[in-house]
Amino acid sequence: MSGHFSVNVTSMSDASQRHGTAAEQLGAVADGSTCIEQLSNQFLRQLELHRELRAFIGVDADALLRQARDHDAEFTHEHIKGPLSGLLLCVKDNIHVAGFANTAGTPALAGYRPVADAEVVATLRTAGALFVGKTNMHELAFGITSVNAAFGAVANPRAPGKFAGGSSGGTAAAIAAGLVTAGLGTDTGGSARIPAALCGIVGFRPTSGRYSSLGTTPVSRTRDTIGLMATTVSDIALLDAVITRQRPANSPPGTSAIRLGMCSYFFELIDRDLRSVFDRAIVRLKAAGVDFVDVEIPNISELVARSAFPIAIFEVGPELSKYLETHDTGVDLASVTRQIASPDVKAIFDSVYPHCSITEQEYRDALHARAALTDAYRRVFVDHNLDAMVMPTTPLPARDIEGSGDTVALNGMRVPTFPTFIRNTDPSTVAALPSLTIPAGLTDDRLPVGLMIDGASGEDRRLLATGLHIEHLLGRA
Repeated sequence: MSGHFSVNVTSMSDASQRHGTAAEQLGAVADGSTCIEQLSNQFLRQLELHRELRAFIGVDADALLRQARDHDAEFTHEHIKGPLSGLLLCVKDNIHVAGFANTAGTPALAGYRPVADAEVVATLRTAGALFVGKTNMHELAFGITSVNAAFGAVANPRAPGKFAGGSSGGTAAAIAAGLVTAGLGTDTGGSARIPAALCGIVGFRPTSGRYSSLGTTPVSRTRDTIGLMATTVSDIALLDAVITRQRPANSPPGTSAIRLGMCSYFFELIDRDLRSVFDRAIVRLKAAGVDFVDVEIPNISELVARSAFPIAIFEVGPELSKYLETHDTGVDLASVTRQIASPDVKAIFDSVYPHCSITEQEYRDALHARAALTDAYRRVFVDHNLDAMVMPTTPLPARDIEGSGDTVALNGMRVPTFPTFIRNTDPSTVAALPSLTIPAGLTDDRLPVGLMIDGASGEDRRLLATGLHIEHLLGRA
Protein backbone atom coordinates (compact mmCIF):
# COMPACT_ATOMS: atom_id res chain seq x y z
CA MET A 1 0.00 0.00 0.00
CA SER A 2 1.37 3.39 -0.95
CA GLY A 3 2.61 5.53 1.92
CA HIS A 4 1.16 4.76 5.34
CA PHE A 5 -1.89 5.48 7.44
CA SER A 6 -0.20 6.22 10.78
CA VAL A 7 0.39 9.98 10.66
CA ASN A 8 0.18 12.82 13.10
CA VAL A 9 -3.25 14.24 12.41
CA THR A 10 -4.25 17.70 13.56
CA SER A 11 -6.98 17.57 16.20
CA MET A 12 -10.21 19.19 15.07
CA SER A 13 -13.95 19.10 15.49
CA ASP A 14 -15.78 16.61 13.30
CA ALA A 15 -18.76 18.93 13.19
CA SER A 16 -16.76 21.82 11.78
CA GLN A 17 -14.66 19.85 9.32
CA ARG A 18 -16.86 17.10 7.91
CA HIS A 19 -19.00 18.36 5.03
CA GLY A 20 -21.79 16.15 3.76
CA THR A 21 -21.72 17.15 0.12
CA ALA A 22 -19.13 18.23 -2.41
CA ALA A 23 -20.87 21.59 -2.77
CA GLU A 24 -20.71 22.14 1.00
CA GLN A 25 -17.03 21.21 1.09
CA LEU A 26 -16.22 23.57 -1.78
CA GLY A 27 -18.21 26.33 -0.11
CA ALA A 28 -16.39 25.87 3.20
CA VAL A 29 -13.02 26.15 1.47
CA ALA A 30 -14.11 29.16 -0.57
CA ASP A 31 -15.44 31.14 2.39
CA GLY A 32 -12.42 30.34 4.56
CA SER A 33 -14.25 28.35 7.24
CA THR A 34 -11.83 25.49 6.59
CA CYS A 35 -8.75 24.84 4.51
CA ILE A 36 -7.68 21.94 2.32
CA GLU A 37 -4.99 20.78 4.73
CA GLN A 38 -7.59 20.52 7.49
CA LEU A 39 -9.88 18.54 5.23
CA SER A 40 -7.00 16.24 4.27
CA ASN A 41 -6.13 15.69 7.92
CA GLN A 42 -9.76 14.92 8.63
CA PHE A 43 -9.80 12.36 5.82
CA LEU A 44 -6.72 10.65 7.24
CA ARG A 45 -8.23 10.63 10.71
CA GLN A 46 -11.45 9.06 9.45
CA LEU A 47 -9.45 6.57 7.42
CA GLU A 48 -7.80 5.32 10.60
CA LEU A 49 -11.19 5.00 12.29
CA HIS A 50 -12.66 3.04 9.37
CA ARG A 51 -9.85 0.67 8.47
CA GLU A 52 -12.24 -2.27 8.90
CA LEU A 53 -14.09 -1.16 5.78
CA ARG A 54 -11.06 -2.01 3.62
CA ALA A 55 -12.23 0.74 1.28
CA PHE A 56 -8.75 1.74 0.07
CA ILE A 57 -5.89 -0.11 -1.59
CA GLY A 58 -3.50 2.85 -1.86
CA VAL A 59 -3.16 6.06 0.17
CA ASP A 60 -0.08 8.30 0.35
CA ALA A 61 -0.65 10.53 3.38
CA ASP A 62 2.52 12.57 3.03
CA ALA A 63 1.90 13.35 -0.64
CA LEU A 64 -1.72 14.30 0.07
CA LEU A 65 -0.73 16.77 2.79
CA ARG A 66 1.96 18.32 0.57
CA GLN A 67 -0.58 18.86 -2.20
CA ALA A 68 -3.09 20.28 0.29
CA ARG A 69 -0.57 22.85 1.56
CA ASP A 70 0.26 23.83 -2.03
CA HIS A 71 -3.43 24.36 -2.82
CA ASP A 72 -3.93 26.37 0.37
CA ALA A 73 -0.97 28.57 -0.61
CA GLU A 74 -2.59 29.25 -3.97
CA PHE A 75 -5.75 30.34 -2.19
CA THR A 76 -3.69 32.64 0.02
CA HIS A 77 -2.05 34.24 -2.99
CA GLU A 78 -5.41 34.52 -4.79
CA HIS A 79 -4.40 32.44 -7.78
CA ILE A 80 -7.12 31.63 -10.29
CA LYS A 81 -9.18 28.81 -8.80
CA GLY A 82 -10.94 26.01 -10.62
CA PRO A 83 -14.56 24.98 -9.98
CA LEU A 84 -13.39 22.02 -7.85
CA SER A 85 -10.64 23.77 -5.87
CA GLY A 86 -10.43 22.06 -2.50
CA LEU A 87 -12.56 19.01 -3.34
CA LEU A 88 -11.18 15.67 -2.12
CA LEU A 89 -12.00 12.73 -4.39
CA CYS A 90 -11.26 9.01 -4.26
CA VAL A 91 -10.66 6.91 -7.38
CA LYS A 92 -11.29 3.23 -8.07
CA ASP A 93 -8.03 1.34 -8.48
CA ASN A 94 -8.56 0.60 -12.17
CA ILE A 95 -8.42 4.29 -13.15
CA HIS A 96 -4.94 5.80 -13.50
CA VAL A 97 -3.84 8.45 -11.01
CA ALA A 98 -0.21 9.55 -11.35
CA GLY A 99 1.79 8.70 -8.25
CA PHE A 100 -0.30 5.67 -7.32
CA ALA A 101 -0.12 2.03 -8.29
CA ASN A 102 -3.01 0.89 -10.51
CA THR A 103 -3.70 -2.65 -9.34
CA ALA A 104 -7.18 -3.20 -10.80
CA GLY A 105 -7.58 -5.22 -7.60
CA THR A 106 -5.37 -8.07 -8.84
CA PRO A 107 -1.93 -9.27 -7.61
CA ALA A 108 -0.17 -9.22 -11.00
CA LEU A 109 -0.61 -5.45 -11.30
CA ALA A 110 0.32 -4.54 -7.73
CA GLY A 111 3.63 -3.11 -8.92
CA TYR A 112 2.33 -1.20 -11.93
CA ARG A 113 2.56 2.56 -11.42
CA PRO A 114 1.25 4.76 -14.27
CA VAL A 115 3.20 7.92 -15.04
CA ALA A 116 0.14 9.92 -16.14
CA ASP A 117 -3.44 10.47 -15.05
CA ALA A 118 -6.40 8.99 -16.86
CA GLU A 119 -7.97 11.66 -19.05
CA VAL A 120 -10.97 12.14 -16.75
CA VAL A 121 -8.69 12.36 -13.70
CA ALA A 122 -6.52 14.95 -15.47
CA THR A 123 -9.60 17.06 -16.23
CA LEU A 124 -10.75 16.96 -12.61
CA ARG A 125 -7.24 17.74 -11.37
CA THR A 126 -7.04 20.78 -13.66
CA ALA A 127 -10.34 21.93 -12.14
CA GLY A 128 -8.71 21.87 -8.69
CA ALA A 129 -9.64 18.45 -7.26
CA LEU A 130 -7.23 16.51 -5.03
CA PHE A 131 -7.08 12.71 -5.05
CA VAL A 132 -6.83 11.08 -1.64
CA GLY A 133 -6.18 7.52 -2.79
CA LYS A 134 -7.17 4.45 -4.80
CA THR A 135 -10.16 2.42 -3.69
CA ASN A 136 -10.68 -1.31 -3.35
CA MET A 137 -12.79 -3.19 -5.88
CA HIS A 138 -13.92 -6.57 -7.12
CA GLU A 139 -10.85 -8.11 -8.74
CA LEU A 140 -10.46 -6.93 -12.35
CA ALA A 141 -13.96 -5.40 -12.08
CA PHE A 142 -15.57 -8.81 -12.71
CA GLY A 143 -18.08 -9.05 -9.87
CA ILE A 144 -20.70 -7.23 -7.82
CA THR A 145 -19.68 -7.83 -4.17
CA SER A 146 -16.14 -6.34 -3.92
CA VAL A 147 -15.16 -9.42 -1.92
CA ASN A 148 -11.55 -9.36 -3.06
CA ALA A 149 -9.30 -12.27 -2.10
CA ALA A 150 -6.14 -10.22 -2.66
CA PHE A 151 -7.00 -6.96 -0.87
CA GLY A 152 -9.86 -7.97 1.41
CA ALA A 153 -13.64 -7.72 1.23
CA VAL A 154 -15.04 -4.18 1.21
CA ALA A 155 -17.52 -3.83 4.07
CA ASN A 156 -20.75 -1.86 3.86
CA PRO A 157 -20.70 1.17 6.23
CA ARG A 158 -24.50 1.14 6.42
CA ALA A 159 -24.82 -2.58 7.15
CA PRO A 160 -22.15 -4.28 9.32
CA GLY A 161 -21.16 -7.71 8.03
CA LYS A 162 -22.67 -7.13 4.61
CA PHE A 163 -20.86 -6.43 1.36
CA ALA A 164 -20.63 -2.98 -0.17
CA GLY A 165 -21.49 -4.08 -3.70
CA GLY A 166 -19.26 -3.92 -6.72
CA SER A 167 -17.26 -3.74 -8.57
CA SER A 168 -16.69 -0.14 -7.36
CA GLY A 169 -17.32 -1.05 -3.73
CA GLY A 170 -14.41 0.85 -2.20
CA THR A 171 -15.51 4.17 -3.64
CA ALA A 172 -19.10 3.65 -2.46
CA ALA A 173 -17.96 2.63 1.03
CA ALA A 174 -15.62 5.62 1.36
CA ILE A 175 -18.41 8.03 0.44
CA ALA A 176 -21.09 6.34 2.57
CA ALA A 177 -18.75 6.38 5.58
CA GLY A 178 -18.08 10.11 5.15
CA LEU A 179 -14.39 9.80 4.31
CA VAL A 180 -14.97 11.78 1.10
CA THR A 181 -18.04 13.29 -0.50
CA ALA A 182 -17.54 11.98 -4.05
CA GLY A 183 -15.39 9.72 -6.17
CA LEU A 184 -14.88 7.79 -9.37
CA GLY A 185 -15.81 4.21 -10.20
CA THR A 186 -16.32 2.33 -13.42
CA ASP A 187 -19.50 0.74 -14.74
CA THR A 188 -19.63 -2.13 -17.23
CA GLY A 189 -22.76 -3.92 -16.00
CA GLY A 190 -23.73 -1.90 -12.94
CA SER A 191 -20.41 -1.54 -11.13
CA ALA A 192 -21.00 2.07 -10.03
CA ARG A 193 -24.76 1.93 -9.49
CA ILE A 194 -24.98 -1.36 -7.57
CA PRO A 195 -22.59 -0.38 -4.74
CA ALA A 196 -24.07 3.13 -4.66
CA ALA A 197 -27.53 1.66 -4.12
CA LEU A 198 -26.40 -0.88 -1.52
CA CYS A 199 -24.48 1.79 0.43
CA GLY A 200 -27.20 4.44 0.24
CA ILE A 201 -25.54 7.02 -2.02
CA VAL A 202 -25.99 8.32 -5.59
CA GLY A 203 -24.34 6.59 -8.56
CA PHE A 204 -24.27 7.64 -12.21
CA ARG A 205 -23.39 5.80 -15.39
CA PRO A 206 -23.20 8.21 -18.38
CA THR A 207 -24.12 7.39 -21.95
CA SER A 208 -21.34 5.18 -23.31
CA GLY A 209 -18.64 7.41 -24.80
CA ARG A 210 -19.61 10.55 -22.87
CA TYR A 211 -16.44 10.25 -20.75
CA SER A 212 -13.03 9.24 -22.04
CA SER A 213 -11.86 5.76 -21.06
CA LEU A 214 -8.18 6.56 -21.70
CA GLY A 215 -6.15 5.42 -18.72
CA THR A 216 -8.56 2.81 -17.35
CA THR A 217 -8.06 -0.95 -17.08
CA PRO A 218 -10.58 -2.37 -19.55
CA VAL A 219 -13.21 -5.08 -19.48
CA SER A 220 -15.25 -4.34 -22.60
CA ARG A 221 -14.74 -1.52 -25.10
CA THR A 222 -18.43 -1.76 -25.97
CA ARG A 223 -19.72 -1.51 -22.42
CA ASP A 224 -17.08 0.17 -20.20
CA THR A 225 -17.37 3.69 -18.84
CA ILE A 226 -16.12 5.69 -15.89
CA GLY A 227 -18.98 6.36 -13.46
CA LEU A 228 -19.55 9.00 -10.78
CA MET A 229 -20.56 8.46 -7.16
CA ALA A 230 -21.52 11.09 -4.57
CA THR A 231 -23.89 11.93 -1.75
CA THR A 232 -26.26 14.00 -3.92
CA VAL A 233 -27.42 14.24 -7.51
CA SER A 234 -26.33 17.90 -7.59
CA ASP A 235 -22.77 16.82 -6.83
CA ILE A 236 -22.97 14.30 -9.70
CA ALA A 237 -24.23 17.07 -11.99
CA LEU A 238 -21.32 19.30 -10.96
CA LEU A 239 -18.69 16.65 -11.67
CA ASP A 240 -20.38 15.73 -14.96
CA ALA A 241 -20.33 19.38 -16.01
CA VAL A 242 -16.62 19.70 -15.27
CA ILE A 243 -15.74 16.51 -17.15
CA THR A 244 -17.83 17.43 -20.20
CA ARG A 245 -17.17 21.19 -19.99
CA GLN A 246 -20.88 21.96 -19.93
CA ARG A 247 -23.13 23.85 -17.54
CA PRO A 248 -24.50 21.70 -14.71
CA ALA A 249 -27.91 20.18 -15.32
CA ASN A 250 -30.83 21.92 -13.59
CA SER A 251 -34.02 20.32 -12.34
CA PRO A 252 -37.17 20.92 -14.43
CA PRO A 253 -39.52 23.73 -13.33
CA GLY A 254 -42.25 21.36 -12.15
CA THR A 255 -43.14 17.72 -11.71
CA SER A 256 -45.89 17.91 -14.33
CA ALA A 257 -43.16 17.59 -16.98
CA ILE A 258 -41.76 14.35 -15.51
CA ARG A 259 -42.98 11.17 -17.20
CA LEU A 260 -41.52 7.84 -16.09
CA GLY A 261 -41.97 4.43 -17.68
CA MET A 262 -42.31 1.23 -15.67
CA CYS A 263 -41.56 -2.12 -17.35
CA SER A 264 -42.65 -5.39 -15.71
CA TYR A 265 -39.30 -7.07 -16.50
CA PHE A 266 -37.58 -5.03 -13.79
CA PHE A 267 -40.02 -6.06 -11.07
CA GLU A 268 -39.79 -9.84 -11.32
CA LEU A 269 -38.22 -11.71 -8.38
CA ILE A 270 -37.89 -8.59 -6.21
CA ASP A 271 -37.14 -8.88 -2.49
CA ARG A 272 -40.37 -8.19 -0.59
CA ASP A 273 -38.87 -5.73 1.90
CA LEU A 274 -37.07 -3.85 -0.87
CA ARG A 275 -40.25 -3.70 -2.95
CA SER A 276 -42.12 -2.12 -0.03
CA VAL A 277 -39.55 0.68 0.24
CA PHE A 278 -39.58 1.24 -3.53
CA ASP A 279 -43.39 1.30 -3.69
CA ARG A 280 -43.55 3.90 -0.91
CA ALA A 281 -41.17 6.08 -2.90
CA ILE A 282 -43.37 5.74 -6.00
CA VAL A 283 -46.46 6.71 -3.99
CA ARG A 284 -44.69 9.89 -2.84
CA LEU A 285 -43.68 10.75 -6.39
CA LYS A 286 -47.20 10.16 -7.70
CA ALA A 287 -48.62 12.38 -4.95
CA ALA A 288 -46.22 15.11 -6.07
CA GLY A 289 -47.52 14.92 -9.64
CA VAL A 290 -44.99 12.65 -11.36
CA ASP A 291 -46.65 10.74 -14.20
CA PHE A 292 -46.05 6.97 -14.47
CA VAL A 293 -46.71 4.93 -17.60
CA ASP A 294 -46.72 1.14 -17.96
CA VAL A 295 -44.49 0.12 -20.87
CA GLU A 296 -42.97 -3.05 -22.25
CA ILE A 297 -39.62 -3.59 -23.98
CA PRO A 298 -40.19 -6.47 -26.43
CA ASN A 299 -37.94 -9.51 -25.93
CA ILE A 300 -35.77 -7.71 -23.35
CA SER A 301 -34.89 -10.88 -21.44
CA GLU A 302 -33.80 -12.74 -24.57
CA LEU A 303 -31.88 -9.78 -26.01
CA VAL A 304 -29.95 -9.19 -22.79
CA ALA A 305 -29.13 -12.90 -22.46
CA ARG A 306 -27.84 -13.03 -26.04
CA SER A 307 -25.71 -9.87 -25.79
CA ALA A 308 -24.51 -8.89 -22.31
CA PHE A 309 -22.19 -11.65 -21.15
CA PRO A 310 -20.96 -12.79 -24.60
CA ILE A 311 -19.81 -9.25 -25.48
CA ALA A 312 -17.86 -8.81 -22.24
CA ILE A 313 -16.26 -12.26 -22.35
CA PHE A 314 -15.23 -11.95 -25.99
CA GLU A 315 -13.79 -8.45 -25.61
CA VAL A 316 -11.94 -8.68 -22.29
CA GLY A 317 -9.05 -10.87 -23.52
CA PRO A 318 -7.97 -8.72 -26.47
CA GLU A 319 -8.70 -5.45 -24.67
CA LEU A 320 -6.81 -6.37 -21.52
CA SER A 321 -3.87 -7.77 -23.51
CA LYS A 322 -3.62 -4.54 -25.51
CA TYR A 323 -3.81 -2.47 -22.31
CA LEU A 324 -1.08 -4.48 -20.57
CA GLU A 325 1.27 -4.04 -23.52
CA THR A 326 0.45 -0.43 -24.42
CA HIS A 327 0.93 0.82 -20.87
CA ASP A 328 4.15 -1.14 -20.33
CA THR A 329 2.81 -2.89 -17.24
CA GLY A 330 5.49 -5.59 -17.32
CA VAL A 331 2.93 -8.43 -17.33
CA ASP A 332 0.83 -10.17 -19.95
CA LEU A 333 -2.62 -11.77 -19.91
CA ALA A 334 -1.21 -15.19 -19.05
CA SER A 335 0.54 -13.77 -15.98
CA VAL A 336 -2.54 -11.84 -14.87
CA THR A 337 -4.76 -14.91 -15.26
CA ARG A 338 -2.33 -17.15 -13.42
CA GLN A 339 -2.16 -14.83 -10.39
CA ILE A 340 -5.89 -14.04 -10.00
CA ALA A 341 -6.73 -14.49 -6.32
CA SER A 342 -10.55 -14.48 -6.25
CA PRO A 343 -12.08 -17.86 -7.22
CA ASP A 344 -15.11 -16.37 -8.99
CA VAL A 345 -12.93 -14.15 -11.17
CA LYS A 346 -10.45 -16.97 -11.82
CA ALA A 347 -13.30 -19.12 -13.15
CA ILE A 348 -14.31 -16.38 -15.59
CA PHE A 349 -10.79 -15.82 -16.88
CA ASP A 350 -10.24 -19.54 -17.32
CA SER A 351 -12.99 -19.25 -19.97
CA VAL A 352 -11.12 -16.38 -21.63
CA TYR A 353 -7.49 -17.53 -21.66
CA PRO A 354 -5.88 -19.21 -23.48
CA HIS A 355 -8.99 -19.85 -25.61
CA CYS A 356 -12.14 -17.74 -25.42
CA SER A 357 -15.37 -19.67 -24.83
CA ILE A 358 -17.26 -17.23 -27.10
CA THR A 359 -16.84 -17.73 -30.85
CA GLU A 360 -16.61 -14.98 -33.47
CA GLN A 361 -20.11 -15.87 -34.71
CA GLU A 362 -21.54 -15.76 -31.19
CA TYR A 363 -19.94 -12.35 -30.73
CA ARG A 364 -21.45 -11.02 -33.98
CA ASP A 365 -24.83 -12.38 -32.91
CA ALA A 366 -24.40 -10.63 -29.57
CA LEU A 367 -23.74 -7.31 -31.28
CA HIS A 368 -26.87 -7.78 -33.40
CA ALA A 369 -28.89 -8.48 -30.25
CA ARG A 370 -27.40 -5.36 -28.64
CA ALA A 371 -28.48 -3.25 -31.62
CA ALA A 372 -32.00 -4.68 -31.39
CA LEU A 373 -32.15 -3.90 -27.65
CA THR A 374 -30.93 -0.35 -28.23
CA ASP A 375 -33.59 0.15 -30.88
CA ALA A 376 -36.29 -1.29 -28.61
CA TYR A 377 -35.37 1.21 -25.88
CA ARG A 378 -35.38 4.06 -28.42
CA ARG A 379 -38.89 3.18 -29.60
CA VAL A 380 -40.24 2.99 -26.03
CA PHE A 381 -38.84 6.43 -25.16
CA VAL A 382 -40.24 7.98 -28.34
CA ASP A 383 -43.62 6.22 -28.36
CA HIS A 384 -44.38 7.09 -24.73
CA ASN A 385 -42.62 10.47 -24.57
CA LEU A 386 -40.64 9.39 -21.51
CA ASP A 387 -38.14 11.35 -19.49
CA ALA A 388 -36.82 8.08 -18.04
CA MET A 389 -37.56 4.49 -17.12
CA VAL A 390 -37.81 3.78 -13.37
CA MET A 391 -37.09 0.61 -11.40
CA PRO A 392 -35.34 -0.69 -8.27
CA THR A 393 -31.58 -0.50 -8.81
CA THR A 394 -31.07 -4.02 -7.49
CA PRO A 395 -33.61 -6.79 -6.87
CA LEU A 396 -32.46 -7.14 -3.26
CA PRO A 397 -30.50 -5.23 -0.58
CA ALA A 398 -26.92 -5.98 0.51
CA ARG A 399 -26.27 -9.49 1.75
CA ASP A 400 -23.76 -11.00 4.19
CA ILE A 401 -20.15 -11.10 3.07
CA GLU A 402 -19.85 -14.65 4.35
CA GLY A 403 -21.49 -17.20 2.10
CA SER A 404 -22.31 -14.82 -0.75
CA GLY A 405 -19.72 -16.06 -3.23
CA ASP A 406 -22.10 -18.16 -5.31
CA THR A 407 -25.66 -17.63 -4.05
CA VAL A 408 -27.71 -15.30 -1.85
CA ALA A 409 -31.13 -15.53 -0.25
CA LEU A 410 -34.10 -13.93 -2.03
CA ASN A 411 -37.62 -14.42 -0.65
CA GLY A 412 -36.69 -17.76 0.90
CA MET A 413 -34.85 -19.09 -2.15
CA ARG A 414 -31.14 -19.37 -2.97
CA VAL A 415 -30.37 -17.50 -6.20
CA PRO A 416 -27.07 -16.90 -8.03
CA THR A 417 -25.35 -13.77 -6.70
CA PHE A 418 -23.91 -12.16 -9.82
CA PRO A 419 -26.79 -12.44 -12.32
CA THR A 420 -29.37 -11.59 -9.67
CA PHE A 421 -27.75 -8.32 -8.59
CA ILE A 422 -27.06 -7.11 -12.14
CA ARG A 423 -30.51 -7.98 -13.49
CA ASN A 424 -31.80 -4.39 -13.50
CA THR A 425 -28.54 -2.56 -14.24
CA ASP A 426 -27.31 -4.76 -17.10
CA PRO A 427 -29.84 -3.88 -19.84
CA SER A 428 -29.07 -0.14 -19.85
CA THR A 429 -25.32 -0.81 -20.05
CA VAL A 430 -25.80 -3.07 -23.07
CA ALA A 431 -27.97 -0.40 -24.72
CA ALA A 432 -25.39 2.34 -23.87
CA LEU A 433 -27.95 4.40 -21.91
CA PRO A 434 -27.30 6.89 -19.11
CA SER A 435 -28.50 5.62 -15.73
CA LEU A 436 -28.76 7.10 -12.24
CA THR A 437 -29.45 5.49 -8.86
CA ILE A 438 -30.89 7.60 -6.04
CA PRO A 439 -31.47 6.53 -2.41
CA ALA A 440 -35.13 5.59 -1.98
CA GLY A 441 -35.15 4.73 1.72
CA LEU A 442 -34.33 1.93 4.15
CA THR A 443 -35.85 -1.47 4.80
CA ASP A 444 -37.03 -2.44 8.28
CA ASP A 445 -33.54 -3.90 8.76
CA ARG A 446 -32.03 -0.47 7.92
CA LEU A 447 -30.65 -1.62 4.57
CA PRO A 448 -30.45 1.03 1.82
CA VAL A 449 -32.63 0.71 -1.27
CA GLY A 450 -31.89 2.42 -4.58
CA LEU A 451 -34.36 3.84 -7.08
CA MET A 452 -32.88 3.84 -10.59
CA ILE A 453 -33.83 5.89 -13.63
CA ASP A 454 -32.54 5.08 -17.11
CA GLY A 455 -32.53 7.85 -19.72
CA ALA A 456 -32.54 7.92 -23.49
CA SER A 457 -29.12 7.60 -25.12
CA GLY A 458 -27.29 10.93 -25.12
CA GLU A 459 -29.85 12.58 -22.85
CA ASP A 460 -27.58 12.68 -19.81
CA ARG A 461 -28.39 16.25 -18.78
CA ARG A 462 -32.12 15.55 -19.05
CA LEU A 463 -31.68 12.45 -16.89
CA LEU A 464 -29.69 14.34 -14.26
CA ALA A 465 -32.31 17.12 -14.23
CA THR A 466 -35.02 14.51 -13.65
CA GLY A 467 -32.89 12.95 -10.91
CA LEU A 468 -32.46 16.31 -9.19
CA HIS A 469 -36.20 16.69 -8.91
CA ILE A 470 -36.79 13.12 -7.74
CA GLU A 471 -34.11 13.56 -5.08
CA HIS A 472 -35.80 16.75 -3.91
CA LEU A 473 -39.17 15.00 -3.64
CA LEU A 474 -37.81 11.94 -1.82
CA GLY A 475 -35.31 13.75 0.38
CA ARG A 476 -31.91 12.35 1.27
CA ALA A 477 -32.47 8.81 2.59
